[in-house]
Amino acid sequence: MSQIQDFLQYLDRGDVTEIVFQSGAAATAKKRGKPKPLTSEPMSARHILKLVSDTPLQSLVPIQDGASAPTATRIDGVEYIVTVVRSGEMLLLRVRRAGRNTELPAAPIGTVAPVRVALPADAVEQKQALESYEPPPMPAKDRASVAAPASVPAPLVAAPQPQVSYRPPAEASPLGAFVRADLPLGAPAGLRALLAQARDQAASDVHILSGEPPRFRCAGRLAAAGPVLSNEEAWGLVMPLLNERNAKQLEELGYADFACQLEGVGRLRVNVNKQRSGIKGCFRLIMPEPPTLDSLGLPSELRQMLNYHQGLVVVSGPNGAGKTTTLSALVDLFNSERSVHIITVEDPVEVIHPIKKAIVSQREVGIHTKSFHAALKGSLREDPDVIAIGELRDCETVEKALEAAETGHLVFATMSTPSGARTIGRLIDMFPPDDQSQVRSTLAGVLKFVVSQRLVPRKDGNGRVVAVELLTGGMALWTLIRDDKLFQLPSLLQRGRAFGMIRIEDSLNELLSSGVISMETAKAFADDPRVIGHSAKQPMSPNQASPAQSTKGTMRNLFSKKGP
Repeated sequence: MSQIQDFLQYLDRGDVTEIVFQSGAAATAKKRGKPKPLTSEPMSARHILKLVSDTPLQSLVPIQDGASAPTATRIDGVEYIVTVVRSGEMLLLRVRRAGRNTELPAAPIGTVAPVRVALPADAVEQKQALESYEPPPMPAKDRASVAAPASVPAPLVAAPQPQVSYRPPAEASPLGAFVRADLPLGAPAGLRALLAQARDQAASDVHILSGEPPRFRCAGRLAAAGPVLSNEEAWGLVMPLLNERNAKQLEELGYADFACQLEGVGRLRVNVNKQRSGIKGCFRLIMPEPPTLDSLGLPSELRQMLNYHQGLVVVSGPNGAGKTTTLSALVDLFNSERSVHIITVEDPVEVIHPIKKAIVSQREVGIHTKSFHAALKGSLREDPDVIAIGELRDCETVEKALEAAETGHLVFATMSTPSGARTIGRLIDMFPPDDQSQVRSTLAGVLKFVVSQRLVPRKDGNGRVVAVELLTGGMALWTLIRDDKLFQLPSLLQRGRAFGMIRIEDSLNELLSSGVISMETAKAFADDPRVIGHSAKQPMSPNQASPAQSTKGTMRNLFSKKGP
């Protein structure tokens, strides 16, 4: 019996549908759609090649990067469907029994309308073999009610044979123990059809939850998109995407966050959580390739960043305002224009950046590094020119970001704050009061840009457009930060157009004058609605003075008083 037969015998069990071998990860068996490890240590590409040597599978391994078509292969008289994917030194081998779960469901769960994709004849078998997953049955104790499952499905019962250790020997190829995050995953056909339809309708998010119909978020609004899903149906659509790490996080914390790539759908950011009526999944549809500043409608002033080799740039805005997309556009700007080393630290990795002029090292918190702080500490010794941080969440991360910006690196980061003034205030307030004076001094020396953005519904109802507030670094801004006079920022923004600054009201007025948004929408998203309808050069009447002007006058009067 060949070595691979020790693993293939798991497929004799009725509840195991597939065996997966991937370099950098333990061999796994998929039981009820959930992967369960069969080895105690990660396998290397060399181990996988050794397993398939002297078997019919050896001829299926691609010589160069690519994937073999799902192929029916006989091993010791038993027919299997085998797919092999190669990417550089990484190998992925998937094996399932022929004739088991190879038919697409007649009516996939979650489809809103019949989704028909024209495929060439030779691709039909590939689609069926890769996409067909039966919805995994739920534990018996959960079928009786709609309540959230108390735990993920029961672990796979170990076979009589002891687990095989696949710790690579010292002379093995140094492939590392980390799993590639950009390799495509298998998923239920109904989920793939639902997500493909959402992408066709330009939806940004898809919500799947027990006891409710799926919902698409289009132009910021949620709308039902199909029949009501039972707890078991929702479970069957969402749970097959979870690997062992995500399933453990769901069990311990009640939620799991990760990103994945689905063939035919693209890249997704996924959140799975337990809630009152059962399981819930939220899927953010990520752009297939990095966006550009022009495609997002961001101001051309941001291209000035190419002139900087050090400093701090913060992209802020409320949740769902496109901060990660803007951060990806800034990374792509440097990737396309300058020969530098870019390190990104994200949770999770969303947009995949191909190598252009720059080298881009993308690290994911929880997989490639323990935390943002740990990744930043290590990155300073990795010869970076540009460091992109997914989010400034705590004092330690901000401290390391300021240190990196102060020591000759250009640092990009995002924060969930509504405006430039609130962003700067939050950066300072993260530190203890005794340290804030030093932080203000450091921040005044390194801050180059604060980009605060909001996504505004278009007048024609066809999506949303970005409105931007832009603070540019300079003596005027740095003096306000150092002297703790952030209350004067609105006044600085009003007269700072010559320095490249943009008020949110000026951005909204520009969109309003071009007919992109309505007057009502512009006023709803403005900090000072009274400014809407007035251009930056058009003076306001005295009784329409903005809060910035009123505050400035009030503060001048206060400081001019002589004594109590």
